[in-house]
Amino acid sequence: MNHHPPSPVGRVLTVVLGVLPFTVITLLVFLDWSPLRRWDLSVADEAAEYGAAHQNVVDFWQVVSAITVPWTARGIIAVVAIYLWHRRARLLAVWLVVTAGAELGLVQAVKAIFERPRPAQMLIEADGWSYVSGHAAAAFVLAGALGVVLPSVRGWRRRFRLLVTLPTIAVVWIVSVDRVLLDVHYVSDVLGGWALGLAVLTTTSICFGLRPGLRRRRRRTGSVGDENAIPPRAAVIVNPIKVGDGVAFRRKVTRALAVRGFEDPLWLETREDDAGNAMAKRAIEHESDLVLVAGGDGTVRVVCAALAYTGIPVGVIPAGTGNLLARNLHIPLDLDDALERILEGRDRRIDLVKVHGDGLDTDRFAVMAGLGLDAAIISDAPPHLKAQIGWTAYLVSAAKNINHPSVKVRISLDDEEPLERRVRTVVVGNVGMLQANIPLLPDARPDDGLIDVVVIAPRRVTQWPLVFWRVMTRTKRTEMYLERFTGRKVEIVAAVDVQRQLDGDGIGPGRSLTAEVEPGCLVVRVPKRR
Repeated sequence: MNHHPPSPVGRVLTVVLGVLPFTVITLLVFLDWSPLRRWDLSVADEAAEYGAAHQNVVDFWQVVSAITVPWTARGIIAVVAIYLWHRRARLLAVWLVVTAGAELGLVQAVKAIFERPRPAQMLIEADGWSYVSGHAAAAFVLAGALGVVLPSVRGWRRRFRLLVTLPTIAVVWIVSVDRVLLDVHYVSDVLGGWALGLAVLTTTSICFGLRPGLRRRRRRTGSVGDENAIPPRAAVIVNPIKVGDGVAFRRKVTRALAVRGFEDPLWLETREDDAGNAMAKRAIEHESDLVLVAGGDGTVRVVCAALAYTGIPVGVIPAGTGNLLARNLHIPLDLDDALERILEGRDRRIDLVKVHGDGLDTDRFAVMAGLGLDAAIISDAPPHLKAQIGWTAYLVSAAKNINHPSVKVRISLDDEEPLERRVRTVVVGNVGMLQANIPLLPDARPDDGLIDVVVIAPRRVTQWPLVFWRVMTRTKRTEMYLERFTGRKVEIVAAVDVQRQLDGDGIGPGRSLTAEVEPGCLVVRVPKRR
């Protein structure tokens, strides 16, 4: 939802409503309104009587008083302002300083104007005048300031905002109760402090164009104008093994993001024991506007699976052997070209496919899963060849596995009757194109809410050229050695253990794979239509 600034009338009305409580309480104190006066004196007498009989309680609240002096709250505000300035949220930083300064100046001015004596039976020594309570005003301003700042700053998780805001509100109450129980302020002094804090927060927020509780509009890519708008943030998840010159890569990506108004990105590297799951979660906690992932198909799959249903766009930077998702989304394989097309691109919702099987945790894939020959080819491709010659290493592995034995399988699509076949391989796809533009599943679309299945079952080696011809010519004809199906859910059960793969990563042998489409659960950044 876009943020539209309030009208001049709305701003004036907001200021009036914010100042009104302080005006009313101050007027009642000035007129010495008898009900309020009786309440003040009654509470003060009870606090004095209780404190005289419970010195240990007085000692406790005296410690609280020493910790919660107004300058503590103002110091916290100053630290937050410095942090915001460092984060380039300079409007908020200046607003915090001005708000804290206004609170300090107005508290001293009101005290000097009213010169109201403190309660006669104070339990500790306290100098100065009673109305208004500087402790209460400073604590209220701190709580209110954080209430404005936290929703406006990217990188603060909603749960973390709550963990900060609730204790801050509790501090307001503790500080206020402390002043009353020590009998150094009347109840009306505390209420006046709260009301003064509200008046200061409301007035300065409106003057600076802030609206508590609403996220300010962020600067979009390529926009100009408001230098105080919060720039978008990106996280970059990198598989360092797949990215050759890491320093040059980092420099190029950082420069491309900076040119388009992004803050310095959060850099996250995958590990041998984690292909990207923890890194994607860090990107979510970072509240990123965009996640760039550079790695092989396995890294891309893990990151996309973790970002499903978050609404955070994923930009795939091709850096692996297959780069199948990038190819199918028409993302160029050249780094500079890919960065430009992604960062200048559009958001598109695509499907993912939820998958599970014997010995597997429930997972997701974005490209293809397979059982049989294709998984054997992927598992047997020599890593050093993949690093040296790229996807053509799979051709070497395919030659080794040309006589991969067929296996009897049962295939269940949606609610239809199961099919039994003897196959070399079964591939389930969310997209259809392989390397070298081989259209294995020519009708597959990543956003059609369906999954496509191809069953390849040549009985002899001599039939493989015909299978390849049928694939390359995108034949629609169903034959006993090449069949295609579509559905929302497919279950494949093999008679014996066979190799399995997800998006180009071998996941070990097993007998079953069950795949079910999750329509539109992932947002990806793709090139604009031409």
